[in-house]
Amino acid sequence: MARAIPGTATFYQQYTPSACYGSTPEGVMIAAASDPLWDGGAICGKMFTVKCTGATNPVPHPCYDGKTVTVKIVDHCPGCGGTLDLSKEAFESIADPVAGVIKIEYW
Repeated sequence: MARAIPGTATFYQQYTPSACYGSTPEGVMIAAASDPLWDGGAICGKMFTVKCTGATNPVPHPCYDGKTVTVKIVDHCPGCGGTLDLSKEAFESIADPVAGVIKIEYW
């Protein structure tokens, strides 16, 4: 396994158009990269495995224990509140969406 990188994740629900693929749909297991990861779009198409590691707010125990999701970077999330902005489908496969923001590890 590659070394896991800590971060945070949020979610979004409008997937096209995207900064990487325009109006071409890329499925629903997707994510947008925050400014520090964007690198002028060089990250487009990269796949990451993401795991919820804990809460960032008062929602208790948002993580679904041991669950991971693999997402493809399809968009840029300038100024977003997390390291990765996951599709709602990807987020809710690893955590309770009521949490809104979660701590993650990704690799």
